[in-house]
Amino acid sequence: MVIPVWKKTGITIMIKLNFCVEDIDRLQKSSISHPHPFVRRKALALLLKSKGIAHHKICETVGICGNTLRIYCKGYRNKGIEFIESINFYKPQSCLKTFEQTIRDYLQNSPPASIKQACSQIAGLTGVHLKETQMRLYLKKLGAGYRKVCGIPAKADVEKQRLFKEKELDPRLEEAKEEKRTVYFIDAAHFVLGAFLGFLWSLSRILVKTPSGRQRFNVLGALNAITKELLTVTNDTYITSIQVCELLRIIAKSSPMPITIVLDNAKYQRCKLVMNLAKELGIELLFLPPYSPNLNLIERVWKFAKKQCLRSIYYPDFASFRGAISSFLNQMHKTHQNELLSLLTLNFQLFDQDQVKKAA
Repeated sequence: MVIPVWKKTGITIMIKLNFCVEDIDRLQKSSISHPHPFVRRKALALLLKSKGIAHHKICETVGICGNTLRIYCKGYRNKGIEFIESINFYKPQSCLKTFEQTIRDYLQNSPPASIKQACSQIAGLTGVHLKETQMRLYLKKLGAGYRKVCGIPAKADVEKQRLFKEKELDPRLEEAKEEKRTVYFIDAAHFVLGAFLGFLWSLSRILVKTPSGRQRFNVLGALNAITKELLTVTNDTYITSIQVCELLRIIAKSSPMPITIVLDNAKYQRCKLVMNLAKELGIELLFLPPYSPNLNLIERVWKFAKKQCLRSIYYPDFASFRGAISSFLNQMHKTHQNELLSLLTLNFQLFDQDQVKKAA
């Protein structure tokens, strides 16, 4: 069969296409049942051609332009029926494609702080200059993202942390889950009256007043590992062993079961006064390995408190500032129960030697 193919010049080019019975049968099936719509469209266009239907009617029926139909015809003529099921979309490649491994190494070893910095440094490595918008899209295609840096204690002994968690902390937490023991995590937080600025969904930039002065509200807290209830001792001066002893007496009255307190190695907590009182009250003091805030559950509470009642909020005086913190900490196990159950899971982050070595 001879098929006329029109060009813009108006000259008729005769493309000779021979449709055998097997090809027509395959076109029939592909136009109906092939899973990809692009293949179904090609098969239908050529099937109509095999029936001798006019060029412009095929274009109207299938929804393609004349140029596309000419491509289909030439493709079938040159490659045969296999052309129908080929899917070759045009995919332009980035000019940085050949430097991909170099850029991955750069992102791994010295990640940039901004897109502008990435543009400058990658241009120095490759000689290719991209706009910031293009660079942002390219980095996302590589799997890079703008992520918050995570801190790792520089002097932490990761092996001691692992052993402490497996042999000391986990067995006591299992007893607490079985209601055979009460476990508390103790730590102190020092809230300074000042600006806690954050992000807000707003139509324009929000200005928040910042108070003057450096008054400090100190909270010594004990977090129940299971119920998430927080016991506190507070003051406006300093946390000392006196406050720790006061908190121990409160904890001793809170549970009839054996009590374990997990705490860090602050001097006012690891002194004779505190240790003697704990022994007198029958409380076990379980001291964390040095530099192990990642194993102290209550650390998450302080961050959560700042987010909920301090960030982007102005308090005109120290009394209102102190009152807001106290009220939140006293009520959070009731008012934010679902959030605390998610935040205060008994899963603790541990680091390995490779992570420590790679840390900047």
